[in-house]
Amino acid sequence: MNNAAQRTSEEVMILDSVDRFLERDVRPVARDLEASDTYPQSIVDRMVELGLFGATIAPEYGGLGLSASTYATIIERICTVWMSVSGIVNSHLIMAAAVQRFGTDEQKQSYLPRFASGELRGGIALTEPDCGTDLQAIRTRAVRDADDYVVNGAKTWISNSAEGGILAVLVKTDPKAEPPHRGMSLILIEKGPGFSVVRKLDKLGYRGIDTAELVFEDCRVPRTSLIGAQEGRGLQQILAGLELGRINIAARGVGIARACLDESIAYAQLRRSFGKPICEHQAIQMKLADMATRVEAARLLTESAAQAYDSGERCDMEAGMAKLHASEAAISNSVDAMRIHGAYGYSREFNIERYYRDAPLLAIGEGTNELQRIIISRQLIERNKV
Repeated sequence: MNNAAQRTSEEVMILDSVDRFLERDVRPVARDLEASDTYPQSIVDRMVELGLFGATIAPEYGGLGLSASTYATIIERICTVWMSVSGIVNSHLIMAAAVQRFGTDEQKQSYLPRFASGELRGGIALTEPDCGTDLQAIRTRAVRDADDYVVNGAKTWISNSAEGGILAVLVKTDPKAEPPHRGMSLILIEKGPGFSVVRKLDKLGYRGIDTAELVFEDCRVPRTSLIGAQEGRGLQQILAGLELGRINIAARGVGIARACLDESIAYAQLRRSFGKPICEHQAIQMKLADMATRVEAARLLTESAAQAYDSGERCDMEAGMAKLHASEAAISNSVDAMRIHGAYGYSREFNIERYYRDAPLLAIGEGTNELQRIIISRQLIERNKV
């Protein structure tokens, strides 16, 4: 267990550095960069200096080797300022986790030091135009040709794909396999011939980070890029990585929910109506109480999932619970914050409208909340057989 009271002095120093980075380098520019949908290159450069692209990568490969608990705290703090910044490291670290857990020794030595340093940044490519949650329905193919794979297909809603240099791409290596997941593999593809970024997607929220549609057309990659050097293991490999991804999404939810609460508490003491601050009106008090309770419950669920991940336990149920509750808390708190702020909440002069636009993504990304409910219920039965 690695809660706040048990963090090492090094972890405390890292968290302090992150706080200073957010106040100095992110908060002053977040609103303008978000409004213009501009990739925050200067922020990314600073994240490289802080070592955040190696946050959960083992020290032997040049990473910080942080626990999932401390990593989740970093993500929460980032998201109280600007959620998009968290996405720049999230999919990158899911990719890194797949290599660290399942890669060959050669792959670990080749890729992880470059991932950790930020020299080679990227993410994961799962979703396709015709499938998202149902990953077994993907159509992207990788066909063996001598010592290479030739990849053809399309991916969409892929973070870090335009600005990054590499992706862990989920492909079909045996489209006739039954069940389908036995024919799915995970391949590392660096940018090069046959790898095209077709267009950048225009989004309601989560702006600033690059999210794009990709096409692979006779993209040739060496067989040594197959993670684990074994076909048919791709779905299991990526689902293991998504446990960390869902903890990240949960931490984002805590961050947005907390930002909504903090700004609402401050505003409710300053805004007056009927001769007194609105925090003295019972209707506002009830909203603030509900918002605070959601934040604390979401944080505890996220911490529980992170501790399970750190212990090496299977934690798909815990991560699913945290992701489900924290994302819904973020959505609910953004709505309540909008109502507390009134017309000002609808104005771009305040941050509330950004939280309101960012929060819904959390109920969709890394597996919809409907899917999380299915995972939770199945695990409840599996773990409590009678």
